[in-house]
Amino acid sequence: MSAAPQEEQTDTLELITQWLREGDLAQVAQQLAEMHPAEIAHLLESLPPDQRREVWEQVPGEAEGEILANLNEEVRASLIEQMKPEELVAATEGLETDDLADILPEMPQDVIQELLLTMEQQDRERLRSVLSYDEDTAGGLMNLDTVVVRADLTLDVVLRYLRRRGEIPEGTDNLYVVDREGHYLGLLPLSTLLTSDPSLKVRDVMIEDEDAIPVNMPAREVASRFEQRDLISAPVVDENNVLLGRITIDDVVDVIRDDAEHDLMSMAGLHEDEDMFAPVPVSARRRAVWLGINLITALLAAWVIGLFEATIQQVVALAVLMPIVASMGGIAGSQTLTLVIRGIALGQITGSNARRLLIKELLVSLWNGVIWAVVLGAIAYFWFGNDTLGWVIAAAILINLLIAAIAGATVPLLLRRFGADPALGGGVVLTTITDVVGFFTFLGLATIFLIN
Repeated sequence: MSAAPQEEQTDTLELITQWLREGDLAQVAQQLAEMHPAEIAHLLESLPPDQRREVWEQVPGEAEGEILANLNEEVRASLIEQMKPEELVAATEGLETDDLADILPEMPQDVIQELLLTMEQQDRERLRSVLSYDEDTAGGLMNLDTVVVRADLTLDVVLRYLRRRGEIPEGTDNLYVVDREGHYLGLLPLSTLLTSDPSLKVRDVMIEDEDAIPVNMPAREVASRFEQRDLISAPVVDENNVLLGRITIDDVVDVIRDDAEHDLMSMAGLHEDEDMFAPVPVSARRRAVWLGINLITALLAAWVIGLFEATIQQVVALAVLMPIVASMGGIAGSQTLTLVIRGIALGQITGSNARRLLIKELLVSLWNGVIWAVVLGAIAYFWFGNDTLGWVIAAAILINLLIAAIAGATVPLLLRRFGADPALGGGVVLTTITDVVGFFTFLGLATIFLIN
């Protein structure tokens, strides 16, 4: 997001907050009427619960459904709890199938039943079809609102059909060509339809080599395909190549944003859908788990230090220099860890290239290790006037940077193999390894060469 929209959103937030403090709800309502539903959703996520409720009461009724679809799960659930059943039904009536499928699981059961009763049979079946797929797959992302044509039709017939239809689904850049049984055959771009000879048949101008997306393809792979091929929309098919629906770029942008938020929040042990203004007990309970894990790792590092208590008492300089060794290893490991997690997310790391990546990272750490070992060894020598201490910290830095590279490259791959989230657990494991190895190496070498 560019700086200008961010500044505009910040200014709007300041204005809304000021009007709420002054009790000027008319100004709030007027401002909301001029905003896009996605902007209102962003505003609501930025407000504390009491102000959020006040603003929600001023939201235009026709925009409520789309706003709910744009909110993160936790904020959306808190607003749904406040709404009456008839309000929920009215708010969600105009939503597209894929957006409704995202919201439906969070709604009360009686509201779901009432909503289903208000829908036509075809729409109910379409909704059930989307709900049958995992939300993190192509089936969970797809929209069933597609325009299909047959290969034996002329372009003139297709054009007349579109005119009779009156409108086409938003984000349509291609019509999908299918046979009588609904099997996907190819694409008919609207640009081709409009610029080709109307007497030509669809089969003469359609694109046949554009692969459809399997319905069970993971959402991240879908996003990667859109990025690599610069797609605006793509067809989705089942295992028998029957056309089920389509995915549009707006759905993929949501996936990319959610993945980015997930990776960022996971590094702190948080969930991407966490409400920024969640109640204190709820937030404290969630964070306590990771604080507890961190305490265990810190105690492990402290235990290693305790093993060399006598050494530290005899050479006080070790206590001064000790944090540097662990810190340098932690930073070096984090650089490799971030690179590998990004590669995993983009599908760039496989069994065939993981070994070469590990060798490359080891060489990078060896290069940096030698440089900084010399620098820190010289600093330690001139600071404390002890050449042996300089050699000890130089060796410890070099060893810890090499171990950090190995850990940074292998930990996320191992976590992924065992079904864990590399972004969630990688940082904690890496910090433990670099702290323990750094302290043990530095203090162990000091015990051997400085004490004995």
